[in-house]
Amino acid sequence: MSLDSLKSAVPDYAKDLKLNLGSVIGNSDLPAQQLWGTVLATAIASRSPIVLRELEPEAKANLSPEAYTAAKSAAAVMAMNNVFYRTRHLLSDPEYGTLRAGLRMNVIGNPGVEKVDFELWSLAVSAVNGCGQCLDSHEQVLRKAGVDRETIQEAFKIAAVITAVGVTLDSEAALAASAE
Repeated sequence: MSLDSLKSAVPDYAKDLKLNLGSVIGNSDLPAQQLWGTVLATAIASRSPIVLRELEPEAKANLSPEAYTAAKSAAAVMAMNNVFYRTRHLLSDPEYGTLRAGLRMNVIGNPGVEKVDFELWSLAVSAVNGCGQCLDSHEQVLRKAGVDRETIQEAFKIAAVITAVGVTLDSEAALAASAE
């Protein structure tokens, strides 16, 4: 299956999502590796089996083996970091911010691809998972590396659309199953 199959599965009431999906992926100005790494990482982060099943083959075909693994690594490590740092930030006791995290995150230092690409994917996953502290951290690293705001916004637009498509299609699948 493919992006076209995924778009055709989006119900009429969510036509905007269908159009946005085609736009953020099909008309993106991001280089292929940044685009498809963002697509794969956010498809994983969306937790939607339908979205992941549809987009993973195209992502794999458009990424080097190293980038494919790095995008999956970004989704994995940010799943952990987003929960940890979001929780630490949300707790009213500021003392948690002074404690050592004690979690392994070696892949961030050596992701196997350009650091900017990995940071962009990490930012997109953090958008899906709603971790403001991680969003700020990755955005600052990207900006210091010379990445413009439009590129950063492109990544979180992809994250928003992929997540919304996943929510919509998974909801439709659940409703169809309950009607049987």
